[in-house]
Amino acid sequence: MLAYVTIGTNDLARAAAWYDRLLAELGGNRFMEDPGKFIAWGTGPAGAGLGVTVPFDQNPATVGNGVMVALQAGSREQVDRVHARALELGGIDEGAPGQRFEGFYAAYFRDLDGNKLNCCYMGA
Repeated sequence: MLAYVTIGTNDLARAAAWYDRLLAELGGNRFMEDPGKFIAWGTGPAGAGLGVTVPFDQNPATVGNGVMVALQAGSREQVDRVHARALELGGIDEGAPGQRFEGFYAAYFRDLDGNKLNCCYMGA
């Protein structure tokens, strides 16, 4: 059902370098780009994508209260690696990897613009 999610940035080059390295941990690659405006990453044509954009209205990008992007991992270990990579790249910890409830293992962090993300694994 979900095609893609877009989050804002005030520094596309900085965000691009951060997401290139972070999303590589999940097998993500750039698949769409409009230089100076937006970049989108994905893992293939069947999955949802993540876009980072300079706001169309040319006002500063701000963080939405209650908005969070969840990245799907293939294992608990991959959640751990993505969370560690996010922090290594300058992201802010919002919740260490761990079992949140039965069948849901997740870690939370913010990107360089303050956008909140989660990396999760749903399974036993």
